Amino acid sequence: MCPPEPRHPHPKGPPVTTRRPRAARTIRLLAATAVLGGLLAGTAAPALAAAPGRTALSAAAPAAEAATVTVAGHGRAAAAPDLAILSIGVEASRATAKEAMAAQKTAAETLLVVLHQQGIAERDIRTDSLSLAPVYTQSAEGESRVTGYQAGQAFSVKVRDIDRTGQVVGAVNDTTRDAGRINGVVFDVADPSALRTRAREAAFRDAYDKAAQHARLSGHRLGRLISLSEGESVRPGPGGAAQALAAEEPSVPLAPGEIEEQVTVSAVFELL
Repeated sequence: MCPPEPRHPHPKGPPVTTRRPRAARTIRLLAATAVLGGLLAGTAAPALAAAPGRTALSAAAPAAEAATVTVAGHGRAAAAPDLAILSIGVEASRATAKEAMAAQKTAAETLLVVLHQQGIAERDIRTDSLSLAPVYTQSAEGESRVTGYQAGQAFSVKVRDIDRTGQVVGAVNDTTRDAGRINGVVFDVADPSALRTRAREAAFRDAYDKAAQHARLSGHRLGRLISLSEGESVRPGPGGAAQALAAEEPSVPLAPGEIEEQVTVSAVFELL
């Protein structure tokens, strides 16, 4: 048998540090970098996807505003009146307030009776005012004192049969005598809506014609209507107004004339 080989003890000395290969550390760094890169890419993807849209919006030039023209149109329409509105009343003066009111009451009742006899309906008679006031007299010494009272009542009366207006006024004069008062008469149309419609149509045609002319003069074509507004309709004045008449006036000639309605519109049109 061969003798065993002799074992040699390890020499004593400082401990030996074992280092892992450099390749393993490199692999771990590359893996961490790949994970971090994936996270960053996922976060930035929505922003990158939206970026082209924002860039396009910021780069787009603002659209040019359409050219417009603003015009005012005026329209008129006239018609013969079919309604007369009388302003009539009674007055009475007496020594005391009670006596004045009683006399006014009697005169007003007489006035209402004659109006009904002339075919005026209740709905067409309206009290506009009722008054009672002291009557003053100035003495030679310059002092004013109450010497009586005056009471009065005013009515607005619509005469729908316009040809009978003078007859109604004459009947009031004859019946109320010194107590009667005819303050005036105004002619009108019972339904002004048809007259206003015609004036409105004329106003719009006037505005359209003006806009078309401006478009032609500026080398454009007239486009769509953008906006339209209307002002308040206007009456030039009371149609056929007659002056106040004295109670003893034997005849009452009246001139109804015609009623005019005016409308103004403002329109904005597009120019092409």
